[in-house]
Amino acid sequence: MKTVRIGSGLGFYGDTWKPVRVTLERGEVQYIASDHLSELTLAILQKDRQKDPSAGFTKDLVPMLRELWPLAQPRGVRFILNAGGLNPLGAQQALATAFKATGWSARIAAVTGDALGDRLESLMAQGIPFDHMDTGASIETVRDRLVFANAYLGASPIVDALGQGADIVITGRVADAALFLAPLIHEFGWSWQDHDRLAQGIVVGHLLECSGQASGGNFGGDWRSIPDMAHLGFPLAEVSEDGTAVITKAPGTGGRVSFDTLREQLLYEVHNPHRYLTPDVTVDLGTVSLEDRGNDRVIVSGATGTAPPETLKVVGGYSDGHMAQAILGYAWPDALEKARAAADIIKVQLAEAKIRADEIVTEFIGYDSLHGPLSDPRHAAELNEVYLRMAIRTPELSHGDRFNRLFPPLALSGPPFIGGYGGITPPRELLGIWPTTIRRDLVEPFVSVHVEEVTP
Repeated sequence: MKTVRIGSGLGFYGDTWKPVRVTLERGEVQYIASDHLSELTLAILQKDRQKDPSAGFTKDLVPMLRELWPLAQPRGVRFILNAGGLNPLGAQQALATAFKATGWSARIAAVTGDALGDRLESLMAQGIPFDHMDTGASIETVRDRLVFANAYLGASPIVDALGQGADIVITGRVADAALFLAPLIHEFGWSWQDHDRLAQGIVVGHLLECSGQASGGNFGGDWRSIPDMAHLGFPLAEVSEDGTAVITKAPGTGGRVSFDTLREQLLYEVHNPHRYLTPDVTVDLGTVSLEDRGNDRVIVSGATGTAPPETLKVVGGYSDGHMAQAILGYAWPDALEKARAAADIIKVQLAEAKIRADEIVTEFIGYDSLHGPLSDPRHAAELNEVYLRMAIRTPELSHGDRFNRLFPPLALSGPPFIGGYGGITPPRELLGIWPTTIRRDLVEPFVSVHVEEVTP
């Protein structure tokens, strides 16, 4: 029976690709699917693009493939990456330039059409609503501040690119699991109406999309028992034509693939497990079976699916003021009491200086910055050290500068013994996220695949 082996690439922008190298060397994979994007990442890439219009794609793309392509090409391994971010064509051009300079050959494809920014005004003029999908708020509240909007595409354009012989497919905002589903459709010829097989492919992609999180990283169970986390292996899947998959990892690597590590990943970022919406299929995770065979091998089967939704999710970004922050440390005795007193001083001076703060965040690192109101006050007096972090969101850049200048005088004119200086961050622009939906027939006709043949 024919099988396809797919390895996990990056799980986020900034992840390591050392385990991907090991997967290429020992995992006998045919594809690497690499997920670089999140809503936060798009905001970061937008700031890059504001500084340089040719930017907007993830900066790890070129160095990653410079290192991995010499391993991948002789083995016939193909890459699928959403590293194109807000500028897939720019990413394609940057990678092509790097390959030409090195004398490498490859067919590099870029998928475009997810970006809606240039079309938003005309779509809104047609009466297309872009209300906030969680709060129902009207887009009019942020319309004049929108700086990007991208729809989550499915696997179809990637399948198209692979069908055109692409060795490397670079996309923008594509649903994470679709990166893994596409090569299965391409290799097996699955029908777009075979919802159960598509659902199984989405489950495989969902299990692999977060790199080491499925092989023992970030594990909420007995994390102490995970072996050799310094050399964690990324998961890979061996998928059969009926969609049944064996999830494992490259031999000789650290970490663990087990029923427990996979079931934790299976429910990660899932709101309704019986109706997991993707652009390609609606998945019922309640029918999935995980059979642990030991030795880092788990058989995944049984996913069922129904037709995909008529809409696609859209993530928009809008200018949301500026953030300024400062961090000061206080030592025992009375560390928390001192930090609280310093915060009170800043709040009084903030009001007196008429600094506009649409939002104020006050955290006591070492006490409540992670657990917030659930923090246990019984040990507050015993804390050895507490760092005060105060931040504001303000529409005025100058008000952020004025806020920051309130903190240095506390060294000699505040509670005693500042025991650490965490720094004062210059005000920086904030981008808010606007999640919404759009009818897929308003997006998919505009999606295109651009293939470039790179030769030495």
